[in-house]
Amino acid sequence: MKQLSTQEKLLPFVLSGVIILLDQLTKWLVVQNIPLYSVGASFGKGGILRIIHVQNKAIGFSIGHTLPDTMRMILFIIVPVIVIIGIMVYLVKSNELMKFQRWMIALILGGGIGNLLDRLFRPMGVVDFIDVKFYGIFGLERWPTFNLADSAIVVGGILLIASLILLVRSEHE
Repeated sequence: MKQLSTQEKLLPFVLSGVIILLDQLTKWLVVQNIPLYSVGASFGKGGILRIIHVQNKAIGFSIGHTLPDTMRMILFIIVPVIVIIGIMVYLVKSNELMKFQRWMIALILGGGIGNLLDRLFRPMGVVDFIDVKFYGIFGLERWPTFNLADSAIVVGGILLIASLILLVRSEHE
C-alpha cells in the first residue's frame, strides 16, 4: 500500500470534529428548548418523526441501564476512551486502510466522542432526541430514541463494513 502523507492521515479527523460540533450543538438546542421527557416537534402523519428530549445513562437500546454506576463508568467511559485513543493512534500510524475507510472510521470516532462528552459532562446521561415511528416491526412501535452521534456511528459502521466486504470480494475474484 502507498505511504500516506501526514495530511492524508489527519484530514479525516476534520469530519470527526464536525460531527462532534453538530452533535453537541443539536443536543444543546434540545436541552435549552424542550423540557425533559416531552415532544418539541412532530412531523408527518401520526408523528412519523418526532423531536423529543430524553436522556440515557446507558448505551444504545438502554443496554446497561440497570448496572451500578461504577460498572457503567468503566464500560461506558473508561473503555471507550481507551478504544478511541487506540483507533486514533492506529489511524495516524497505519497505512493499511483505504481513504474511504479512514473517513468512515473518523465518522464513527466523531459519534463516539460526541456521546462520550455527554457521559462525562451531563449527569443525566446522553441526550437523545430523534424519535421515529417503527410500525410494530420487531415488536417496536417506535425505534429507540437516538441522536446525531448515534447516527454517525451507525452510518459509518455500515459503510465501513460494506467497504470491507467489497474489498474481500474483489480480492477473491
